[in-house]
Amino acid sequence: MTTDPHHWHTIALTDAIVHGALELESTARGVRIHRLPARARAQCNDPQLTMVESQPSGVRLVFRTAATALELDVRPTRYVYAGVPPRPAGVYDLVVDGQLAAQASASGGDVVTIDMSTGAVSKQSNEPGTLRFDGLPAHDKTVELWLPHNESTELVALRVNARIEPGRAVQRKVWLHHGSSISQGSNAASPTGIWPALAAASGGVELINLGFGGSALLDPFTARALRDTPADLISVKLGINLCNTDLMRARAFTPAVHGFLDTIRDGHPHTPLVVISPLYCPIHEDTPGPGAFDPDALANGQVAFRATGDAAERKAGKLTLSYIRDELQRIVEQRARDDANLHYVNGLTLYGEADFAELPLPDRLHPDGASHRRIGERFGKIAFGNEGWLRGTRG
Repeated sequence: MTTDPHHWHTIALTDAIVHGALELESTARGVRIHRLPARARAQCNDPQLTMVESQPSGVRLVFRTAATALELDVRPTRYVYAGVPPRPAGVYDLVVDGQLAAQASASGGDVVTIDMSTGAVSKQSNEPGTLRFDGLPAHDKTVELWLPHNESTELVALRVNARIEPGRAVQRKVWLHHGSSISQGSNAASPTGIWPALAAASGGVELINLGFGGSALLDPFTARALRDTPADLISVKLGINLCNTDLMRARAFTPAVHGFLDTIRDGHPHTPLVVISPLYCPIHEDTPGPGAFDPDALANGQVAFRATGDAAERKAGKLTLSYIRDELQRIVEQRARDDANLHYVNGLTLYGEADFAELPLPDRLHPDGASHRRIGERFGKIAFGNEGWLRGTRG
């Protein structure tokens, strides 16, 4: 490969270089990333799911090149909630041969403002922004550009000043993961700093992250997406959203978990399948949901959450994290008698009470960057270590 600093090559934005997405939608403005296929999206009109599945957590552009510079035109969509402190702009991480080389945020794009008290939604559209990364080493290398984990975006154009070869020099095994906003990366500083990305990097595996903020709800269409996606290891982290949405009771929970796992097994009868129970979260350990913003924190310009349920409601079948952990373990142990490739990980071994004392949840719900790193390191050792279910191939 040769580099010409004065000549740009425009690269087609296809699944040959876009890794970690389940679908690329061509629009009048570019390419929109989806982490659920169209058939699944058509079965749920929840605006929360619509927003988070289009946020490209774990999605990255991957290619080999000797280019010393690249440009990416993007049109981000940012959501602003009236009365809630705005989140910072999404971060793009440039990784060269496995090492974080640069970070940037995009200007322009669309801003959607939501008034939660009235339901009013307004939208302001702006021109696309351009991210430029230069000063890259001139030798042949693997380049990964990780897209923001918490900001929807349309990819408009990719340009590099040398030819590329899509993908990696060495094919990697695939880890397919599903979870909540914690798996999507809430409160992590950048897309390579979310715990699934950190765990995947430690094992040298390809990540497909179906972590959906507020939407790990045992939806059948998500189970079918997992069923239909090729993978060498599958993990599902369940619990916190079932509490903080107060979506179901114990009577519905157990059959729903069985049905979710049954559907995955229809497409992956022998693939290692890991069920991860909830991390430690004091507000929901023994208190049911629904969860809500803490108005006192908002009044002080901070975001924090609280549980609005009553512990006495557990007798009526309302879900708590402690109940979900026990029941998930029981379900997995029961099924594992006939399924040697089904495994259970107690979420408290990834982030427990002692971890909370050292690294508390800043908003009482989501781990910070340091906690994401701890969770990722611990799961990486369990899943991809010498005794793990999947030992990856670096490349």
